[in-house]
Amino acid sequence: KVLILEQRFSLLLSSEMGFYHYRWVMILVVLELCFFYSSQSQHDLTCHPRDLAALGDFINEFEPKPHGWALNSSADCCQWVGITCKSSSSLRLNDPNNTARVTKLELANRRLNGALSKSLGRLDQIRVLNLSKNFILGSIPPSVFKLVHLEILDLSSNILIGLIPQSLKLPSLTSVNLSSNRLSGSLPAHVCQNSTKLRLIRLESNTFSGGFPSGFEKCALLEQLFLGGNKLTGNIPEDLFQLQRLNLLRIQENSLFGSLSPALGNLSHLVHLDISSNSFSGEIPDVFNKFLEFKILLAHDNMFTGGIPKSLANSQSLILLSLRYNSLSGPLRLNCDVMTNLTSLDLGSNQFNSSLPENLPSCRNLRNVNLARNRFHGHVPESYKDFHSLFYISLTNCRLVDISLTLHILKHCKNLTTLILSSNFPGEMLPDHPSLHFVKLKVLIVSNCGLTGPMPSWLSKSTNLQVLDLSWNLLNGAIPNWMDGFTSLFYLDLSRNSFIGVIPKSLTMLQSLSSRNISFDETSLVFPFLFRRNEFARLHQYNQSSEFIPTIDLSYNNLYGPIWEEFGNLKKLHVFDLNANRLSGEIPSTLSEMTSLEVLDLSNNNISGSIPGFLQKLTSLSAFSVANNSLSGRIPAGGPFKTISWLDFEGNHFCDGDYFPRCELDTPQEPEQAEQSRTSDDDFVLDFSYGLALGYGLALVIAAFLTCSAFELPGK
Repeated sequence: KVLILEQRFSLLLSSEMGFYHYRWVMILVVLELCFFYSSQSQHDLTCHPRDLAALGDFINEFEPKPHGWALNSSADCCQWVGITCKSSSSLRLNDPNNTARVTKLELANRRLNGALSKSLGRLDQIRVLNLSKNFILGSIPPSVFKLVHLEILDLSSNILIGLIPQSLKLPSLTSVNLSSNRLSGSLPAHVCQNSTKLRLIRLESNTFSGGFPSGFEKCALLEQLFLGGNKLTGNIPEDLFQLQRLNLLRIQENSLFGSLSPALGNLSHLVHLDISSNSFSGEIPDVFNKFLEFKILLAHDNMFTGGIPKSLANSQSLILLSLRYNSLSGPLRLNCDVMTNLTSLDLGSNQFNSSLPENLPSCRNLRNVNLARNRFHGHVPESYKDFHSLFYISLTNCRLVDISLTLHILKHCKNLTTLILSSNFPGEMLPDHPSLHFVKLKVLIVSNCGLTGPMPSWLSKSTNLQVLDLSWNLLNGAIPNWMDGFTSLFYLDLSRNSFIGVIPKSLTMLQSLSSRNISFDETSLVFPFLFRRNEFARLHQYNQSSEFIPTIDLSYNNLYGPIWEEFGNLKKLHVFDLNANRLSGEIPSTLSEMTSLEVLDLSNNNISGSIPGFLQKLTSLSAFSVANNSLSGRIPAGGPFKTISWLDFEGNHFCDGDYFPRCELDTPQEPEQAEQSRTSDDDFVLDFSYGLALGYGLALVIAAFLTCSAFELPGK
């Protein structure tokens, strides 16, 4: 090949173009030579015997083996899946045979199950070790932390335990990812002392404890640091704020405390800061004007006081600001004319006072707003009619008045999909004005307000609703029969009101709970929802609305009449709560077709008959109550009924069991129970007949034997 290249070079130089194209000729020659040596290293060379043996010991610890790994002495490991080799000469090694050396071992997401072998330490030329997203157990061998040429180490998303050695010898390391394991102990005190080239450190989602490590000033090249989801304590060391290249710092969900140092402003390239779910206190330092392109601040669930710093309230680059669950106070002032990139604002559960800020619509890209549980007062500003970028707003417990004006203002927000107004407007009437129309509304929550009046007819035009919660009010009249128009509705809570009449059959025809796959278009990834699921559960906080439990809750009203058989069509329903009404008739056996049902509460009604035995087929059922009705007969003993407390059956006329009188023979039974009883009776009669015949035959044999014996005795 070299001779051919020389011939080509001579021909090109002697051609008409001659020396004019000499430079381009040289480039072609270099490229062909590079290709030649590259192909030689990959195809003509075999891996070093020491690397082959090390890989053999490594893979013998795992099942299943990677496809194509042939473990024998003549195998070429450089041809195996996940292995990359380079020739010894290209690595500048003194090897007369110029064998290939393993430089990369990449077996991410291969479902490997086993432990790491210390033989990995014998791969002394390895640059990349990626075994992430497997099922690797045990500890990390100390030999891994002595691979002097290792540049990238990724063992994330496994089941690793144990400690990280305090002394690391990884001088070439640029990226380490050990996140999402079960590693413990303290972090290395001087992680950067022998790894000064580090650019990425990911140790989040483990159980590391102790103080925040120091010595980060020696990681001068560090760009991203992830330490969240551990048990670290203490304050942030000052040397961390010397990292001029750091653009992402995530230390959330630890036990860090103290004030946030003004030295934070030294991190001029910081873009993303997450210090949420710690115990930081004091005022937030006013240093955000020192950042070149700061975009995300997550500082919720701390104990910060004071107001929002001016530099933060005037940040042109800020996209997401989350400060909920702190003790921030004073009037809320944001310079929305400048904050043109802000998309999400979460200031819930603080102590901001005065009226709602009128200039929020000037933040022209602001989509998600949570101002719930503050000390605001008054009306929703008229300026919110122009809040056209708004998708999500929660104003729960903001001491607002005039729900009619509020709805007439917010109906102009043409992109609004989520509206939460709970714990406001005490004792007001829910307006039923025909001009109210929320075209894109998907979530409406106006609970715990003490609102009066009937269910408003304008709701029927909001056909995109998926979640509707009007619980804990004083709404009256009948539940309207147009509910089946909500083709996407899967969460309905009308509990704790004064609705009367028969349950509308339209509720049995909700398409999203019968045949469709339930899907929720997420409007916010950072704002939690707070819901009361049912009487069996406490308050549940759903971090994503896609986690909503499909629910129909009509409890604590004055509804009467039957439970419709057609409710059995709602195969996607998880919670069905009809507690504390005046419902009558029998429990439909068709409820056994609600195969996703987890909670069924029919207690405190006037239901009669017996519990259908078919309900034993509800394998997902975990909570069931029919207490305080007029039910009778036997309680089913199979399926989920094996674990349900007798208290959920009290106040009826049941028989059998440890807590109820013995059933009489003529007790009416369900078909399934009666069939089981008939089968048992038939078996008993058959067994008795067999026993009687056998006993009679045995008696005849004994009598004949005694008679014969008597004739043989003398004198008889």
